[in-house]
Amino acid sequence: MQPRQVNLFRGGPSLTLNLSITFLARAACRLASSMSVRASSTEDSVRSLAIAAASSLAPLLCFTGAGWGQKELTLPVRPPHVKLQFILAESALETVPREIGRSPAVLSDSRRRGIDPSRILLDRSFHHSAMTKLKDGEKRGRPDLVHAALLSLTGTPLFLDGQMKVYVHTSQDLVLELGEGTRIPKSYLRFRGLAEKLLVEMPREGLVKAYPASMANLVRKIVSPDLTIGLSTQGVPSSAEELAAGVQDSRKPCLVVGGFPHGHFSPETLRLTDRLVRISPRPLEAHVVAARVVYEVEKVTGRMND
Repeated sequence: MQPRQVNLFRGGPSLTLNLSITFLARAACRLASSMSVRASSTEDSVRSLAIAAASSLAPLLCFTGAGWGQKELTLPVRPPHVKLQFILAESALETVPREIGRSPAVLSDSRRRGIDPSRILLDRSFHHSAMTKLKDGEKRGRPDLVHAALLSLTGTPLFLDGQMKVYVHTSQDLVLELGEGTRIPKSYLRFRGLAEKLLVEMPREGLVKAYPASMANLVRKIVSPDLTIGLSTQGVPSSAEELAAGVQDSRKPCLVVGGFPHGHFSPETLRLTDRLVRISPRPLEAHVVAARVVYEVEKVTGRMND
């Protein structure tokens, strides 16, 4: 972290603080951004800040009051505007494909719901017998996994504060882009209806946009991250804490988690990642991975303390 001049005080004396050790820098940044620092700070409030810093961190006992007239506080700060990009990739979210549209399981579901087979969400719970004929059938037809992952992501402070952008890339190369503040229905039945509408109507406006895009186009042209980390059981072992620490040093990091029940990322997706890591020795479902890594990112970026 590099020192940067930050003018915090207007009127009254101030102190010049120069920290170069990383853990001290983080503590000072939190103190500087707290509600105790005001633009109209007086001499007493400045001294209170110095005392608080010195009492909590022994190395700050060398803090001095030189440079009263400069009214500057020198603090090492992180690059601004760090925003996490999250992609649920190759997700098992699609409408019933044409090749099984006339199968008994699909027709029965269609009659029960009063919806054309082509507008029904493919769901292994209802269409298992028909899905045995599908290519890569073991990775498809699990919209419930996508629903659970989106609930985990959109309920986090990072998303609610506008510090995370969420995309769902489907196995059929369609993308759902969630706008800031989007709330996903808690009920799976309501989510199913929403997903069916989005995948059929493909709205380009609104809280959730839908459009065709391959994984390569999504990452390179739409998201354009400076660091892309994929999470997979094929990756290099890493703790969630280590992963989050790496994300902190990036201006526009992107995490990619599979939105499918079994199997691995396609070669195309693997080529798009700068790093491939695993955070557990056992396979974890997407919503568990999402919850763990976002929580750790929140801790290193200070969102949990806001």
